[in-house]
Amino acid sequence: MLTKQTICHPNPHFVWYVFGISEMMKKFLYHNGLSLVFFSLFLISMAGQFFTGFAQHNKERQEEHQPAISMSSYAHSGHFIQATFENWESEFLQMALFVVLTISLRQKGSSESKKCEGPEEVDREPSPKRKNAPWPVKKGGIILQLYKYSLTIALFILFILSFVLHFHGSLLNENEELVAKGQPPESVIQYLGDSRFWFESFQNWQSEFLSVFAIVILSVFLRQKGSPQSKPVDAPDSETGE
Repeated sequence: MLTKQTICHPNPHFVWYVFGISEMMKKFLYHNGLSLVFFSLFLISMAGQFFTGFAQHNKERQEEHQPAISMSSYAHSGHFIQATFENWESEFLQMALFVVLTISLRQKGSSESKKCEGPEEVDREPSPKRKNAPWPVKKGGIILQLYKYSLTIALFILFILSFVLHFHGSLLNENEELVAKGQPPESVIQYLGDSRFWFESFQNWQSEFLSVFAIVILSVFLRQKGSPQSKPVDAPDSETGE
C-alpha cells in the first residue's frame, strides 16, 4: 500500500518500477542518453522537414498551375532529396575536416585543440596488450592500419555519398522546373557546371565552417560548467585542451 510519504517523495527505484523500466534498461538509457536524445531530435526534425517541405512544394506547384503530388511521390522527389542531402553533405564535410585538421593544427586556449606542447594520449601507438583493446588493435596488420584512420574514412565516405545524393536531387528538381517551363532538361555534365548546385553547397559549407570557428574561438574565453566541450570554469584563458 502506498503511503503519503511514498507519493510525495517517491524512491527512484519505485519510479522506474512503476514505468516498467528494469535496472538494465535504466543503465542503458543513462549510458546512451546523449546519442538517444540527438537521434530522437533528428527524427523529429526530419519529420518536420518532410511534412513542411511537402506542403511547401505543393504550394509552389499550385502557384505554377501544376497538380499536387502525393506524399509517396514527394519522398523520392528532387525537392526532398536535394533539401535533405545538401545539409547532410555540409555536416559530414565539417566533421571530417575538423577531425583531420585537429591532428596537426592548434588553437592556443581552446578546449577544442590539442595542447600546444607536450605529448598527447591520442598520438601514442595502439597496444594490443591494453585491457579491452578493440579487436582490430589485437588483429594488427592492414586491419589495424585502417582502424587507426577509420573515423576520418567513415566521415569522408558519408560526405561523398551525401554530395552525390545532393547532386542527384538537385538535378531532378532543376529538370522538373525546366520541364514545367517548357525548356529542355539539363544533363549530368551540364549541371556539374550549374551555379545553382554549387550555390546550394557553398551556402551550407560556409555556415558549418563558421560554427566550428565560433566554438574554437569562444571556448578560449567562455565556459560551460559540466560540459566536456568547455574548459573548467576556473581554467585560465591560455590553457589549451580540455
